[in-house]
Amino acid sequence: MTPEDMDLLAALARARAGLRVDVDRVYLVESRLGPLARREGFDSIEAMLAILREKREDRLIWAVVEALTFSETSFFRDRTVFAHLRDDVLPTLSRRRRDQPVRIWSAACSTGQEVYSLAMAAAEASDLEPGTRFEFFGSDLSERCLEKAQSGLYTQFEVQRGLPIRLLVKHFTNQDETWEISPRIRQAVRWKRINLLSDLSSLGQFDMILLRHALDDLDPALHGRILDNLASRLTHDGVLVLSPHDRADTLTGSLVAVAGQPGLFAQGPEHQRAVA
Repeated sequence: MTPEDMDLLAALARARAGLRVDVDRVYLVESRLGPLARREGFDSIEAMLAILREKREDRLIWAVVEALTFSETSFFRDRTVFAHLRDDVLPTLSRRRRDQPVRIWSAACSTGQEVYSLAMAAAEASDLEPGTRFEFFGSDLSERCLEKAQSGLYTQFEVQRGLPIRLLVKHFTNQDETWEISPRIRQAVRWKRINLLSDLSSLGQFDMILLRHALDDLDPALHGRILDNLASRLTHDGVLVLSPHDRADTLTGSLVAVAGQPGLFAQGPEHQRAVA
């Protein structure tokens, strides 16, 4: 692939989805586009990019951009974060909502492990208000990731990454070389392909939004726009969960960092104290 190829891909990824493509990591881009070129019937990546330049077909452009998304994920990634969500944040939201459902959105869910981990955490949480209902939503730019997430099927390697054996036995059944998550957990989650740069107003409001281990793969110049876009979908006392190492210097509005909980942001100081 030529420098011109890499520049084209970087420009398309940024314009369409805010993705950051390192033009010096040609090998990584080739590893992601190679399988796509074969699925699309091209002899090479270069042949695929030549047609993309010539026809500018929207479907192929989006297929290329989706292939460039990074989908690294695992169950209960950053276990201390999930413990805090299970033991403190979910019960707090449960008490606030009482007879209303607690709505939780994993905004870059990849192949589903994060949002399924949240659903399992809610099932394990104590001190919830009686009758608490949770509504879980998972979204991603990649249709292929969403298809896998909806299937609820994971390999032995995938379930070994972060999933406690107790929860594996409780919430999964073994099928030959794969593990299938229980219908009760799988059916608790709704899925949708969403571009975080688009208008999100039709999604309604959420009590918790997660965008974890995703900002590093997005153009820094667009972080503020994306985070403000998500913050606008939070309820007045909602919680935004980023990665522990993420900063939110570009956030506007009333979101403030929760002391002692890296990556956790709440609406206003009174709510900051409530989920600390």
